[in-house]
Amino acid sequence: MSKFLVRALLAATVALGAASADAQMTKMVGGAPMYPSKNIVQNAVHSKDHTTPTNEAFAKLPPGTVKTLLEPANKGQLTAVLTYHVIPGKLTASELSQKIDSMGGHFTINTVQGEPLTFSKMNGGIAVTDAKGGTAMVTIPDVLQSNGVIHVINSVLLPG
Repeated sequence: MSKFLVRALLAATVALGAASADAQMTKMVGGAPMYPSKNIVQNAVHSKDHTTPTNEAFAKLPPGTVKTLLEPANKGQLTAVLTYHVIPGKLTASELSQKIDSMGGHFTINTVQGEPLTFSKMNGGIAVTDAKGGTAMVTIPDVLQSNGVIHVINSVLLPG
């Protein structure tokens, strides 16, 4: 798995599934346009926020965490962290908001890794809480890609 892909996925929660590219304007992430007709990897390669571990999300991790995760011996742990940032289905921010409301203020879904993430409304936005109680805020919602939807978050989430 390339370092680029690792960094792209660590900073975003990705909803898998086909997205309607024509229905969304191109958004900017990390100073680069995210084209709905391209896939997540093709778009993220141009985003400076997703090609270096110095962005806001990585800065919140303890020193050495990213370096440790990228070591070959820690491939299983890295895979767990990456797949913890991926949920099945195509959920836009509007759909997440509706699910939060219909579920009494909290919507929980299992990640591809197998553990849950909980979505709620906080400070006028959408918060994502991990299994350890860490919370990230969606900073850029609804970045549609040809193979899913990215919701950029401001912290790295960790499985329990």
